Amino acid sequence: MTTVLIVDDDFMVARIHRGFVERIDGFDVVGTAQSGEEALALVESLRPDLVLLDLYLPDAFGLDVVTRLRAAGHTCDVLVITAAKEADAVRGAVRQGVVGYLLKPFAFADLEQRLRSYAAERARGLSDVPTQEEIDAAFTSQPVGRGPVAVLPKGLSAETAEAVERALRESSETLSATECAEAVGISRVSARRYLEHFVSFGQAEVTLRYGATGRPERRYRWL
Repeated sequence: MTTVLIVDDDFMVARIHRGFVERIDGFDVVGTAQSGEEALALVESLRPDLVLLDLYLPDAFGLDVVTRLRAAGHTCDVLVITAAKEADAVRGAVRQGVVGYLLKPFAFADLEQRLRSYAAERARGLSDVPTQEEIDAAFTSQPVGRGPVAVLPKGLSAETAEAVERALRESSETLSATECAEAVGISRVSARRYLEHFVSFGQAEVTLRYGATGRPERRYRWL
């Protein structure tokens, strides 16, 4: 069971997030906090595995809370859930080693996907005497001049991820999964996995385009 602390200054939002998390097998919400100081105190007393952290708190910026957690020796993982779209906030979150960056507002399925991916990564972990492949999978190497990129989930390749990223960067408009797939030369399902991965780490954003009928189309843009 993965224990979760929810940190959000809006009581009703925290309540909604708690309801989302409690619908997912394997996750248990052990507490909620509405400020940075309260979050620090609850991490100290509850020792959660994962913190769902808003960045806009009444007494501190969320990433400063992460810095204080690490300084205090806490190793809990952090998933940022915020309305902050600024590039500096995203880059700062990646530097802090957060496991994901989810923009508000979002649907239950968006959070569920990220938590299930997180649980799968956590379950794999490193063995007591890791192989070189395990070590390589735990690190991300980046060419000089490029921003950090989150470790890819199992089944996704760095080469294809770079191609999808390039398609998003070079497009003057948002792309659908189908359009991205055509640009890269992969299936729509595969393109959607890479696109959602980038969204989960705050490297891309998704918007919905509503048509006359049917489900809204998800459109992606590199941040």
